[in-house]
Amino acid sequence: MADDRPQDPTTRHPRPEFPQQEQEHPGWTGPMDPPPDHGEESYRGSGLLTDRATLLTGGDSGIGRAVAIAFAREGADVVFTHLPEEEKEARETARLVEEAGRTAVPVACDIREEDRCRELVDRAVAEFGRIDVLVNNAAYQMSQPDGIGAISTEQFDRVVRTNLYGMFWLCRMSLPHMRPGASIINTTSVQAYKPSPHLLDYAMTKGAIVTFTQGLAQMVAGDGIRVNAVAPGPVWTPLIPATLPDTAEFGKQAPLGRPAQPAEMAPAYVFLASQRASFITAEVLNATGGTPLP
Repeated sequence: MADDRPQDPTTRHPRPEFPQQEQEHPGWTGPMDPPPDHGEESYRGSGLLTDRATLLTGGDSGIGRAVAIAFAREGADVVFTHLPEEEKEARETARLVEEAGRTAVPVACDIREEDRCRELVDRAVAEFGRIDVLVNNAAYQMSQPDGIGAISTEQFDRVVRTNLYGMFWLCRMSLPHMRPGASIINTTSVQAYKPSPHLLDYAMTKGAIVTFTQGLAQMVAGDGIRVNAVAPGPVWTPLIPATLPDTAEFGKQAPLGRPAQPAEMAPAYVFLASQRASFITAEVLNATGGTPLP
């Protein structure tokens, strides 16, 4: 049962130091210590997204799983992507969505490929007949503490194609299937404003997402479609032990002294997708644990 009483945000969830841990990319939820909280036991819906047809990328774990759970408990059906090697994680997300009484359609899809993005949108439209909410959440990063010389062209291409090309294609392909009242929500990052040198290429793409969000929002405002973004700070997801060399003090730099749990990000996406945000577009909702952003 959710506990909605006021709680100290600095101690509500685990604080560093964490056990040092490493995983192969893309990372898995099960081995993480402490285990991430996606809202499995805490998120309670109130009908904010009843019957919304949602397309979500990167829904197998982390923020994506938390968003899928929250959307389902708010009444939405969800088509979500995962990488082929993340099928077990995707099944768990699907189980949680279906447990909420909504439709879950996991799709193995690498959004770096334009044809796969087209097939994904076609699948969502075949399932629901329309797209009410598009959440561009899938992302790739890899720490390179040795500087720009260590960022290979292969890595740079993967980061840009995952974080930018996929988002661009999915927006372009989804818009013809969106009606007035629909919403696009992109995931940017605190890295867009305060880039860590070891995440240079990733931070660059997150800055581009802010610009893209603001420009697209103006382009489609007259069609009655809103476009916003969420900018998380440090969040405890499988991407962290899979891509960063030091997890022991992850999130300690945030003024709240800890990383967010994925469950703490989901309400921002619910709000932006709902009619409660009907006059909000071209905005970035910062959820950084206290790091001031412009």
